[in-house]
Amino acid sequence: MIIKLIKRRIQQGISLKKLNFWLILLATGVSAMMIYSTYSLSASFANLSRSVNDHRSLEEDAKNLVAASDFLTENVQRYVVTGDTRFMDNYITEVLDTRRRENAVAHMSEFPEAAKALLKLKKSLNASNMLMEQEFYAMRLILSTRPDAPVPEILRNIKLKEEELRLSLPEKKHLAEMKVFSEDYYRQKETIRQGMSESLYEIHRIFDRDERISADSHYSEIARERWIIFIQVSVIFIMIFLTSHLGINPVLRAAAKIRANNPLQEETGATEFRYLARAYNQMYHQFQNSLDHLNYKASHDELTGAYNRSGYDLLLSAIDLSSTYVLLVDADDFKTINDTYGHDTGDQVLKKIVKTLSKNFRSDDYVCRIGGDEFVVFMVHADLGMQSLVESKAAHINRMLGDTSDGLPAISVSIGVTHGSAIADPRFLIKYADNALYRTKRKGKKGLTFFRLDDADFSGK
Repeated sequence: MIIKLIKRRIQQGISLKKLNFWLILLATGVSAMMIYSTYSLSASFANLSRSVNDHRSLEEDAKNLVAASDFLTENVQRYVVTGDTRFMDNYITEVLDTRRRENAVAHMSEFPEAAKALLKLKKSLNASNMLMEQEFYAMRLILSTRPDAPVPEILRNIKLKEEELRLSLPEKKHLAEMKVFSEDYYRQKETIRQGMSESLYEIHRIFDRDERISADSHYSEIARERWIIFIQVSVIFIMIFLTSHLGINPVLRAAAKIRANNPLQEETGATEFRYLARAYNQMYHQFQNSLDHLNYKASHDELTGAYNRSGYDLLLSAIDLSSTYVLLVDADDFKTINDTYGHDTGDQVLKKIVKTLSKNFRSDDYVCRIGGDEFVVFMVHADLGMQSLVESKAAHINRMLGDTSDGLPAISVSIGVTHGSAIADPRFLIKYADNALYRTKRKGKKGLTFFRLDDADFSGK
């Protein structure tokens, strides 16, 4: 209607000076409205940004508690297995000085709106504190095998039972290992993770609520912004009437397609616009391809939930292998289970293997299924001095897999282990791990072997 009026006025005769004056005046008014709307939208985004930062901080609190609990578990297990007092010192420093668990709870308590999440996190803290009693007891048992060793003050009040004091040194060490490697111990660890998950759920629920409020505010501001833009575009359209179909209209159509997450049409508009459309479409397709690579189904095994071969390849390129143990795990005589009990039972056994591996390694470690009954575990942030811990985990894994109380047939695994620091080319990791696995199989299965470059048995394999 406005265009028709302008055309009619032009036909009747109009002063360009007056037209420019009114257009400039209108553009100034629209610009003032735009500035006001921008400030209002910026304030809304600032509120959302604060909400996001609070959410991240609360989420970090929940994760820190579990990370601290895993740290305590790792050090007490390493102390019990190796007897190295450095690990006991690390444990006590975390409990008395670093206090990440208590600090996480204290920080979350500063947010009144996170009261429910705080209760769930306190549940994890309580479970962790209960677990500490077992860990203290296990360390005290190990110390009792060394009468001359000083007893830290925090452990002096731990009294051992008379019948335990009469045990031999190997029996005490075995009892201490059972305290921190038992099925009950890992069930309590699962309670801690469950509390963190519940706390994260509450945190996400709070964030979702704040996000909805902010989104409603944004939609209102954006709606007003669109009206202002529409007016401004209309003014500009009048000023550049002859070129609008080459520039403004294609841009508006492109904005709509971008909001709908669709590619742009490359056949309309000016040459410059077509070039931009082609560039955008190229980035759009690259982005979609990246999303496909990150898709869960593309990187995880559908049966067991472990990382599949594609996920393994991605992990291999992303993990710092210089501080990582790579364990190649093979199910012993799995074909016999399939032949005897059927493939459905075989599938359940594969799921049990992945579940058992996941339970015995940290949440930061990665379990992959790279073949039918062949698995890889990336044990990250692990130095060469952790061989005893790896051996203990392997033994416990085979004990759990031998338990038939779940109705599944017993099975064992053979393991070959390499450490990334010993391998110059990551392409040879699996080859060397396979060599170590071959030796385990040759020794009678149900165990593990560490790869050594100087081991003649590996030459030519």
